[in-house]
Amino acid sequence: MERFALTDTNHTAEGASLFRPTYMPSTLAGWLTYLESLHPKTIALGLERVAQVKQRLNLTPDFPIIVVGGTNGKGSVCAMLESILHAAGYKVGCYTSPHLLRYNERVRIAKQQASDAELCAAFEKIEQARGETPLTYFEFGTLAAMQCFIERNVDVAILEVGLGGRLDAVNVFDSDCAVVASVDIDHTDYLGETREKIAFEKAGIFRVGKVAICADRDVPQALCSHAQQIGAELWCIGSEFGFKSHQNQWDFSSKLGRRSGLPHPALRGAFQLHNASAALAALDALKEKLPVSMAAVRRGLVEVQLAGRFQFVPGKPTLILDVAHNPHAARSLAQNLAGLPPCPHTYALFAMLKDKDMAGVAAALDAHIDTWLIAGITAPRGATAGELAQVLRQTGVRGEIQTFENIAGALRYAYNAAGENDRIAAFGSFHTVAEVMAEKGLRIL
Repeated sequence: MERFALTDTNHTAEGASLFRPTYMPSTLAGWLTYLESLHPKTIALGLERVAQVKQRLNLTPDFPIIVVGGTNGKGSVCAMLESILHAAGYKVGCYTSPHLLRYNERVRIAKQQASDAELCAAFEKIEQARGETPLTYFEFGTLAAMQCFIERNVDVAILEVGLGGRLDAVNVFDSDCAVVASVDIDHTDYLGETREKIAFEKAGIFRVGKVAICADRDVPQALCSHAQQIGAELWCIGSEFGFKSHQNQWDFSSKLGRRSGLPHPALRGAFQLHNASAALAALDALKEKLPVSMAAVRRGLVEVQLAGRFQFVPGKPTLILDVAHNPHAARSLAQNLAGLPPCPHTYALFAMLKDKDMAGVAAALDAHIDTWLIAGITAPRGATAGELAQVLRQTGVRGEIQTFENIAGALRYAYNAAGENDRIAAFGSFHTVAEVMAEKGLRIL
């Protein structure tokens, strides 16, 4: 681990202690360690700080920007947009979060992860420009991604919202089209406790005179009201666009046209056609700036990849990885499991962050799990195995509950206990999936 001295230079009016390195870190690991020390809060919503630094860096992209938000599904929408636009011959910049194995996964250009050197150079420029302005880890990373995209002269950028939308760092950049994949209850400490309040925060990515996409069939009134208030053109699934699924293919239609005989996306899961429809609606809205052929759409759907979304790991017993970490995503996972052929026994490798709705996730999947293998997460917000097991007992899940100190131990037990026709589903957090991938030696291309 790279070592560098931290100097406490001053305290801001917000009470944030500003640390400046006596010299710039020279490795990506060193930079990431430094970024974690910059702000007293992991999450500090607001655009004022990041807008100031953006202006100093003169980050004014001249390429189209698609911003994608939503409670769940936004990573899938980003991946499909990236895959289709890449297949169409565009140099695509794609910024997503969080990462699973390496920070570089967050910043992709032409479907390749940004190099350590590129990221370090971008971080250094931001550090030099920010002066006394404190930035969170995510704010720093968002500016760095755009710095990389501008320097590499991308044709289009896809930006995934980190949290909410209205006050998220990504929203400092004006989108040419905004997508809300879904709206459900999550991050209530930051976004509000009702679906309408959360929808208002997500609608903050809409822009005047631009198309805004909603792929949730139950459209919150707050989305409609905000779009009308600012003069955004709201396209909702089931009205301005939609899809029909057939046995081996599906059809998409929007107010601008129709695409028939499409292959199902390579991403598995019943909800992926909603996500694919949102991606195609965005491309229809931008077809004057970013024309895309039917051949590119087909190739992009077939070639799309995204780790940890109902991902099957080859071998027996079957191992399924899913980052489902709230009840909405857990219900989708339950629906996907229900659609699989029956198996003798399903083991859940389950670990979550303690500030999530652990009971809601467990209840959504209870009917599909025979044995719960509960592990702790070592991250600061991670629930211990004991805490999570207590929640499951209070919820009254039907399956047997066993606890393990860590995810690696639970995974080893699962493989020893499961028969070759059984199933292991690892879910509950990005941390859960990341640790299983690391244990299995899986890579993200």
